[in-house]
Amino acid sequence: MIGLIELSTGQYQLVYNMFSLVIAGMFASAVFFILMRQNVAPAYRMAVAISTVIVLVAGYHYLRIFDSWANSFELVNGSLVQVGLGFNEGYRYVDWLLTVPLLLTELVLVLRLGRDRTRTLLYQLVPASIAMILLGWPGELSDPDSAARTIWGVLSTIPFVFIVWVLFTQLGKSAGRQPAGVDKIVDGMRWLLLVTWGAYPLAYIAPSVIANQATAEVVRQVGYSVADLLAKPLFGLFVLAIAIIKTRADAESGNVASEVDKATVGTS
Repeated sequence: MIGLIELSTGQYQLVYNMFSLVIAGMFASAVFFILMRQNVAPAYRMAVAISTVIVLVAGYHYLRIFDSWANSFELVNGSLVQVGLGFNEGYRYVDWLLTVPLLLTELVLVLRLGRDRTRTLLYQLVPASIAMILLGWPGELSDPDSAARTIWGVLSTIPFVFIVWVLFTQLGKSAGRQPAGVDKIVDGMRWLLLVTWGAYPLAYIAPSVIANQATAEVVRQVGYSVADLLAKPLFGLFVLAIAIIKTRADAESGNVASEVDKATVGTS
């Protein structure tokens, strides 16, 4: 685990303000998803509801993260010095343990690939995502220079690679049978996950590769926060876009199971 650190006022405030930005982004996204839910057919509302749950769960945990950060430092001779038990990184992993499987679930559900195909993908993606988080947590608790941190990081990367493989192969084939425009959005979502999830390992290894402990901590916290902001609200917007496109396509094809108010569907 990273030991007690000393930050400049600027470093402390950068992380503090980043946490505040993420909290605002999460809760604003939740309000938006709730208001937009009526714009999609009942068949796709579960995916939008999951997007809402994801950002609410993340918003709550960032409130705890924000509070933990604020209470972990005291101003001493112009610098912020970590005190007591220090910053609780566990809030992040509890958040990820809940939200990462839901992220993958909402993507599969909004595509409506058929019961068997949906079940197969969920059985592959959800356990792998849980394993990825659980294997990363012991490494986060390890000393930055220890072999344990590297070993757990490598083990956590294995399910990550498997998830990426599923998204870019099996899910990619299924996306090609979606209405016009959906395939491009799905492709964008896959790349978004790859880029944002790729940022997590970089933040994870920051304490091991950056000599200055204060700088490493700032890079780690800002990196995790930016990745969360992109991987949750932005990913949810992609899911909402797919739901709206598929709602319109179903309405045009006369699929009564997916009908919504005509004025809503026709809104551009």
